[in-house]
Amino acid sequence: MNFSHPPETIDALFARLHEGSATLPKRLRQCAAFVLLNPDRIAVSTVSELAEMAEVQPSAFVRFCQVLGFSGFSQLQRLFREAYAQRQWPDYTTRLEMLHAEDDDSPAVLLGEFVSAGRSSLDNLLHSLNIVDLESSVDLIAEAEVIHVAGFRRSLPLSTYLAYAFEKLGAASVHHAGVGRMSNHQSVRGGDVLIAISFAPYTVETVELAAHARSVGASVVAITDAGLSPLRRLGTVALTVSEIDVGAFRPLAATLALAMTLAVAVGARRHAKAVET
Repeated sequence: MNFSHPPETIDALFARLHEGSATLPKRLRQCAAFVLLNPDRIAVSTVSELAEMAEVQPSAFVRFCQVLGFSGFSQLQRLFREAYAQRQWPDYTTRLEMLHAEDDDSPAVLLGEFVSAGRSSLDNLLHSLNIVDLESSVDLIAEAEVIHVAGFRRSLPLSTYLAYAFEKLGAASVHHAGVGRMSNHQSVRGGDVLIAISFAPYTVETVELAAHARSVGASVVAITDAGLSPLRRLGTVALTVSEIDVGAFRPLAATLALAMTLAVAVGARRHAKAVET
């Protein structure tokens, strides 16, 4: 298998892999298997990271890209990034149609489904959250000169709650909500901390603000989903939350519980320090 031109879509790429990967040398077959099983990682990882996960040398991964018709890894990654950027969570009309098709749209059924999903999500959070990262997050936020909070779209209720809680706790804070499409990037300084909240499909504004915060020496605490989140690549402390969805509607039970934990723990930490001094 050796192509003179690259595939134009992800589906075309996968078709090539399914048809011809068996004829590839062993190391290139490992690359093919990895790409087929982990397509979301290609858009957000370096060639060295992918090679390590596929258990091959970076040169083997580059050779794999060239065999598929790409000039190199960057061209392959561009294909995945373009598809990744266009991927959308189902719109609300589609979600309602999904519920109706499954006879899950009566109020009583929906209540039961959302309560059950919330319970499961909360239980998952309790048993999966890295407590060391949670402690580190509280330390960073409690010691910060100014607390910045950013969350858009589905994350807006969470960022709004945190901004409200910190204001009531007497902590200097800035809520980055994009009202009027205004950017408050310049308000982030070294010594501050940004709480960045974003889930797939990730909000560009949140990721860009997090990158800016790191560039000026501020700390970043991310509330996000599993390892594909671009926020993880910025050297942040990442708190992972997995919400169980109901007909593609994703509740916020576990994420709100985590947000409340951060706010109250930070308030308690700052109060204890004030009493000591």
